[in-house]
Amino acid sequence: MTEQLSAVAAFLRRHDNYDILTHDYPDGDTLGSAFALCLVLQQMGKHARVITTYLPDDFLFLQKDVEKQDFVAQTVVSVDVADTKLLGSNRAVYEGKIDLCIDHHMTNKVMVPLRLVDGGAAANCEILYKLFQHMEVSWTRAIANCLYTGISTDTGCFRYTNTTSETLRIAADIMDIGCDTAFINKVMFETKSKKRIALEREIYDTMEYCLDGRCAIIAVTLKIQRRVGVSDGELEGLASIPRQIEGVDVGITMREKTEGEFKVSVRTNGSVSASQICAELGGGGHSAAAGCTVRGTLEQAKETLKATAARYL
Repeated sequence: MTEQLSAVAAFLRRHDNYDILTHDYPDGDTLGSAFALCLVLQQMGKHARVITTYLPDDFLFLQKDVEKQDFVAQTVVSVDVADTKLLGSNRAVYEGKIDLCIDHHMTNKVMVPLRLVDGGAAANCEILYKLFQHMEVSWTRAIANCLYTGISTDTGCFRYTNTTSETLRIAADIMDIGCDTAFINKVMFETKSKKRIALEREIYDTMEYCLDGRCAIIAVTLKIQRRVGVSDGELEGLASIPRQIEGVDVGITMREKTEGEFKVSVRTNGSVSASQICAELGGGGHSAAAGCTVRGTLEQAKETLKATAARYL
């Protein structure tokens, strides 16, 4: 790992004019990684900006100290992106142009000249922390806030099975730097809009149990989204709901992106591999958290997911 960190550090010092890519439907880890790296590069005197499909309101604070810069991109870095298919609308622009990939997914498929991938890291921001330590950057509260956001959200505020003792030590170091943990925890885990509450009520009313109660499925259709009026940002974090139910080993969350196409998040409690389930359907991820895309009507997509999950239960 030390050699990889040295190679990436040398790469970052050598190049300039960075576009930093996040995955589509951005979460705290991809955005925390992107804005932390952007801040560090700008601190080094480089030109850098974050390229994302959208920025949910809850994460606006991450860009507060980032300088807006105008330049022609020369170097492209992806963070927390396991596959170029996950770039969304940015894929057409950046496919085949990524120079450096920093990721924590064991199933990473991004083909690039230089990679920094650690499948054992609970969050991509853990890798960024190690890189910044190796580079001896000047720590600021803004950088610490970005990294804490990524680590806390990808571990469910340190409750998920991917949380390790190293995760906690890194979080403690970030806290010592001065990150605003109380603010971030409140925004990420304790605050919900009225529309989000209405959406959750819809979800609980339509939740389906199957496979002897060991699998729970929730679905957010376009019809529900229009009726409740939720924004994309308010859909974040739904995947944790079915996994929290007693006796459920596989929690499946379906989100209709376009008519007949569902973005699927699978969460498990350790006895079943979410990554293997999603890999069968062309996706991937981690042992306890993975994703894929399934096409068809709502019922057709559900049957596909049930049949796949059944093979692992």
